[in-house]
Amino acid sequence: SLKQRVAELIPEKAAEVKEVKQKYGDRVLGETTVNMAYGGMRGIKGMIWDTSLLDANEGIRFRGMSIPEVQENLPKPKGASETTPEALFWLLLTGEVPTAAQAQSVTDELNARAELPQFVADLIDRCPTTLHPMSQFSLAVNALQHDSQFAKEYHAGIHRSKYWDPVFEDSLNLLAKLPLVASRIYRNVFKDGKHAAIDPAADYSQNFATLLGFGENSEFADLMRMYLVIHSDHEGGNVSAHTTHLVGSALSDPYLSFAAGLNGLAGPLHGLANQEVLRWILNMQTEIGTDTPTEEQIREY
Repeated sequence: SLKQRVAELIPEKAAEVKEVKQKYGDRVLGETTVNMAYGGMRGIKGMIWDTSLLDANEGIRFRGMSIPEVQENLPKPKGASETTPEALFWLLLTGEVPTAAQAQSVTDELNARAELPQFVADLIDRCPTTLHPMSQFSLAVNALQHDSQFAKEYHAGIHRSKYWDPVFEDSLNLLAKLPLVASRIYRNVFKDGKHAAIDPAADYSQNFATLLGFGENSEFADLMRMYLVIHSDHEGGNVSAHTTHLVGSALSDPYLSFAAGLNGLAGPLHGLANQEVLRWILNMQTEIGTDTPTEEQIREY
């Protein structure tokens, strides 16, 4: 299982970090300018991020693999043309390309955990549809913290060398519930308020497509696979990833940390930019008066 493989890799990684610190702990990484400090630490070499690297010209790489390489080398569900975020999750945590069986084991693990507590479902359903979906999302994730294993085990006095275990459990439980939370908000705000169930035989993206109401559209399910894969990890310095890790450094559990990251994602200079762009396009269509404007009309607008 993924957890067993992570448990095997942790001592190796800990030894690697210890060796690097012993050999290079006093090594200077670069200079810091006043502009960098005023620019929100932009350009400062200030963290290690193993799982991905974002190059301005080349694009994103996951554990050294480009998006086309990920699409080519990672296993795909039967009948699908795209790999799954479950397969990429294995790659990100281990640095290894999973077998089809290993990727499927993550799918099975997530499906087994995909149940929303009734009080969280009720909380979402009681939100006014005028409350922004991201606010509802953060609210629901904070409510899921009620069942945090890390919070309970930390209170019970777990040794710090074992922190990773309940953090892993919390993280998988949270990942499993996110499609249920997101789709419930979506269908309450934009659709009929009716909700589908998880199919234990389907992969994460197929289930998400079904929960949103597009499960019979195989192209949409493949789009969700690709979309979730390419947005899964974009280095650690962006607002939401950095916020999640910053809050986690206080030993806040994964629910609290992820909710904080969502609040950063909701800002117009980060995730909300997608909504702003969509609004801009719709306003342009309204003003120009056509769904197929010419290049000249777009430039003028």
